[in-house]
Amino acid sequence: MPHITTDTSHQTVITTFEVTPGTCQDLLDLLTDAYETFISCQSGFVAAGLHVNDAQTRIANYSQWRAREDFQAMLRSDEMRARNRKINELCKNFEPVMYDVAATF
Repeated sequence: MPHITTDTSHQTVITTFEVTPGTCQDLLDLLTDAYETFISCQSGFVAAGLHVNDAQTRIANYSQWRAREDFQAMLRSDEMRARNRKINELCKNFEPVMYDVAATF
């Protein structure tokens, strides 16, 4: 299983989604399907995790990719663009942000 480390060339992406308790599970289902059937099969995919807060008002997605370009290619694909339109209907806001791991504990 992958682990978080500063000693890597991987690209880390954290995406947060603002949802309502009524749409949280629907969005979680869409994201799970996207990872199981499409995203995890894309070139450069390393690992991902989906996280839901207790109030079911936020979903956070942590993913790692071999390189920034791999993530960008997946995001720009026709398949993911169509999926993101559906995802956008279920949440108030979502934003993928690329990060470098600065420290681990």
